[in-house]
Amino acid sequence: MVKIEHASTSVFRPAGTVEGLEELRSLVNTAIDVLAAAHTVRGGPVREGGPAAAAEAARRALAGPLLPAEPAEPATAFRELIEAYAEFSVDVTHPAAVARMQCPPTTVAAAAELVTATLNQSLHAWESGPFALELEKYVVGELTRLAGYGPGSGGTLTAGGSLSNLMALLAARDNTAARRGAGRPFQDGIAALERRPVVLCSPATHFSIGRAAGIVGIGEDAILRVPTDLVGRILPAETDRMLAELGDDVLPIALIACAGSTDEGWVDPLPELAEIARRHNVWLHADAAYGGGALFSPRLRGMLDGLAEADSITMDLHKFGWTPASSGIFLVKDADSFGPLAQQTTTLNAGDDKEAGYFGLYGTSIQATRRSDALKIAVTLRTLGRDGLAAMVDRCHDQARHAAARIAAEPRLELAAEPAFSTVLFRYLPADDRIDADAFNGALRRRLMAEGTALLARTRVPRADGSQPVFLKLMMLNPATADADLDLVIDSVLDTAAKALAEQQS
Repeated sequence: MVKIEHASTSVFRPAGTVEGLEELRSLVNTAIDVLAAAHTVRGGPVREGGPAAAAEAARRALAGPLLPAEPAEPATAFRELIEAYAEFSVDVTHPAAVARMQCPPTTVAAAAELVTATLNQSLHAWESGPFALELEKYVVGELTRLAGYGPGSGGTLTAGGSLSNLMALLAARDNTAARRGAGRPFQDGIAALERRPVVLCSPATHFSIGRAAGIVGIGEDAILRVPTDLVGRILPAETDRMLAELGDDVLPIALIACAGSTDEGWVDPLPELAEIARRHNVWLHADAAYGGGALFSPRLRGMLDGLAEADSITMDLHKFGWTPASSGIFLVKDADSFGPLAQQTTTLNAGDDKEAGYFGLYGTSIQATRRSDALKIAVTLRTLGRDGLAAMVDRCHDQARHAAARIAAEPRLELAAEPAFSTVLFRYLPADDRIDADAFNGALRRRLMAEGTALLARTRVPRADGSQPVFLKLMMLNPATADADLDLVIDSVLDTAAKALAEQQS
């Protein structure tokens, strides 16, 4: 083997060389010092001051030109930017950071991201990442088995649930059309379909399904909303009726099931929907981006009974999985479902190369260049194991139950429902009926954020009377949070609300 000396200049120092790694070691040490300092300075889940403070911090940090004429010293430029970035970031480890589906990543996952970035592998060609693409195959295989799929299944890692749901509608569109002899939309375009395509789902389905329907040419207006029960789960009888009543000029492309709704965590009746989908020859997609974490827990995985009957599944391990975003997964029961993406180009997946084993994962993704996200997942799965992951998922479920019990005991707080998984929906009820509760809760949430006290999400909860009042949402994804910490979060909501009401009356 010919030994090649790595060239470098005073400006360009590749991170993967001996010299670059020494500089990287110094920069990583700086980063750790800055992160530790920011953790102390922040003093809460986020710095106080709201959007104006964050914008001012960015203005100060970027006061000079972002693209200067002359190179800057890496250590100086790096520190200046990451100090502001860290100080004004959300602290996802803080007990009061309970707004969004952002988990605190494990240390091994964060370290794996450093390796991934330094080696900069891609998955579209063998010569871009030989071990990385083999590792993704192993990770996908492990997750298909976890979901209950058998031999012949497949999948790919994605940039998140929205992209996974897009791939689901793409697969559903083309595979359903092929099964019914209705055309080849990938090759000939959606206009060539002999019938008008539609998608069925509940009103609780994630908004990304609507966007995906528009992107793949089905159209957002082609989504048919199926009635639900009082808690928001799709009604099988109504699903069956709507499919049976579709005209001959309509092609049902997919039935979308929630396997852990974003707000309340409810799971649609998967076994019944699977039977209906089979009978009507419709693709069943289960969006388990949030609820898929229950698969790790023997105590909770029963809520996902029937998941393996779906033709495709979305999961996100940057939610329950404790890896940095993005760690999306798209799984299919039949690996041949990726057929529409199996293009052969002049530069990728040539037949003779493939026969010799030199092929990448271009044919399982809508991306060409694609970073390797498998390493952070693999080290996390191996480090935590089934028992560790189960304990962490169960702990988040227990946190939700504790918070719900505390909220239910407070006269001025209304609990929407008992938590199905790890979300808790509630709202503050002002004693004065003249106060608009929706506006008050929206303002209460913004004040908690602006003061750096707590980060809560908001949503609207459909009621039987047709109203959709504003509710606040707690999302439990940090197993390290103690029950006492959650009590403090709820105390801060009560105290801030009381303060706001007193100011209104003064």
